[in-house]
Amino acid sequence: MTPSAILACFVALALLDLGWGSFLTALNYRRVAHRAGEVPESLAGSLSSADASKAAAYSLARMRLSFVDEPIGTAAILAATVLGLFGLLDDLVASAIGSAYWRGAAFLGAALLVQAVLSVPFSLYSTFSLERRFGFNTTKLGTWILDGLKNALVSAAIGLPLLYLLYLFMDGTGSLWWVLAAAAYSAVSVVMTILYPLVIAPLFNKFSPLPDGGLSTRITELARSLGFRVNGVFVMDGSKRSRHSNAYFTGLGKSKRIVLYDTLIAQSSEDEVLAVLAHEIGHEKRHHVLKMTAVSVAMSFVAFYVLDLMMGWEALYAAFGFARESRHAILLILGLVSGPATFFLVPAFSAWSRRYEYEADRYAARAVGPQAISSALVRLNRENASNLWPHPLYSAWYYGHPALVERLAAIAGSGGSRRRTSC
Repeated sequence: MTPSAILACFVALALLDLGWGSFLTALNYRRVAHRAGEVPESLAGSLSSADASKAAAYSLARMRLSFVDEPIGTAAILAATVLGLFGLLDDLVASAIGSAYWRGAAFLGAALLVQAVLSVPFSLYSTFSLERRFGFNTTKLGTWILDGLKNALVSAAIGLPLLYLLYLFMDGTGSLWWVLAAAAYSAVSVVMTILYPLVIAPLFNKFSPLPDGGLSTRITELARSLGFRVNGVFVMDGSKRSRHSNAYFTGLGKSKRIVLYDTLIAQSSEDEVLAVLAHEIGHEKRHHVLKMTAVSVAMSFVAFYVLDLMMGWEALYAAFGFARESRHAILLILGLVSGPATFFLVPAFSAWSRRYEYEADRYAARAVGPQAISSALVRLNRENASNLWPHPLYSAWYYGHPALVERLAAIAGSGGSRRRTSC
């Protein structure tokens, strides 16, 4: 293929990705607007018309932002590609830096910086206008800026050594460099999963042990009854940034811990908190994390193999405006192409994720009772103003979690015979 043909294919894929996503969002927008303020029949008595109106208004506001954000992002990428701006940046960096490694680091860093700067107006609007309008945002501007700086420093501290390691594999391990690189990066990913709750997460939030008392005792008893070992239950100061609530497990092995948002504890009953935790334990007990990690590792090998195939394709570099082959150029190209080239896989991964959510819901229903998990899901939907009326095609394509009505119906249909626990 000629550079012009490659460029035309990329532009077509990017526009197809954007167009299909915009079409789905438009379908979703129309359905939500039509149903605004309407409570699903199965939720009558659980949610009010005011709850439904807020959920609809919040969903519509976020979709309106996406109608602006996503086309501008795609337009910026296509403009930079068609006008040869990536090549100009590469020439500028090459004229100033001789080392191949530091030239690559500077080029990729500059590209990421431009992307971050372009996203700033949308992030500011989302955080300080949209989220605040609906009563969610509690972030101060200073915290927002500090978070950005911390993210940049953490990314540099992790990314620079990994980039150097990648260069070493490319230069010194022969034709099968991609196999060794994929194996090494997969190992690093596992190590980072262990280190994240211990080293990185505390840079952004305060994690305090859950005080002794009724909730702590019930959580300990629940975990014991389910045969689940965990290295502590911690409360995260999520209210420092938002009134959205959640709970999750993080880490592996001895570093595994339960994290509760302080907003979840404030907004929910003890039974609901236990149900949310039982759901998360269900993910662990059904080995969802392990399975998803295995797929992620497999995808890493595929990505490195594709990278190896692309490296010697001279026309590909020319299509994206580069005058010469380079490692950093091919990394950027792979990053740009991977999304549009694989967007059709999104619904498969969404369906896979929804299947796991249903399994975790059933596990929680058996552990603490269907009423508790149903009540918790309704509470989370209300407090987070989640969409009550997603368009079926939109949710099938994008939703990693089933819509609330679908989850409640599945729980009711599963029977949810409660196992004996002391909770």
